[in-house]
Amino acid sequence: MYTVCMSTPDRLIEATRELLWERGYVGTSPKAIQQHAHAGQGSMYHHFTGKPDLALTAIRRTADELRETAGRVLDTPGSAYERISAYLLRERDVLRGCPVGRLTMDPEIIASDELREPVDETIAWLRGRLAALVREGVEAGEFTPGVVPEDIAATIVATVQGGYVLARAAGSTDAFDAGVRGLLTLLAPHA
Repeated sequence: MYTVCMSTPDRLIEATRELLWERGYVGTSPKAIQQHAHAGQGSMYHHFTGKPDLALTAIRRTADELRETAGRVLDTPGSAYERISAYLLRERDVLRGCPVGRLTMDPEIIASDELREPVDETIAWLRGRLAALVREGVEAGEFTPGVVPEDIAATIVATVQGGYVLARAAGSTDAFDAGVRGLLTLLAPHA
């Protein structure tokens, strides 16, 4: 979140991040960004070449924040299963959805290689980190030998992202929570 004490560029970036999460790229107009950021049109175009430049900066910041948040959980001490469990059970605003995952449903972002790049990189990073954790768990005897770490990592990401979609559709976190419990149950017998 942002405050008026922040610099103008930071207020513009934070306002854009919020609006992209709430409204998507098309629904995020320069005027709405300026109003949310309490910044004038001249300020916006002084700091950024236009909406695509500002959106790219906002998307990169959102992606960096997701990596930082996930990294803090995945880097904690404990077994691979415990760290995966902590990642799945961490506090989230489930009904708002994932700020990065929601960008994958935005046709304007998906159509732009430049805007899509930080989204793709972040999802690939997360899958890679989770696969490394699963590999560590297999080597430690926590998980069944022969499981494909990349497949389990993809399943973890799909469970979280799909859980967001189901929760938003139902207006309840129940589907998200059930997906997480189910995945942890499937992983737990091997732990």
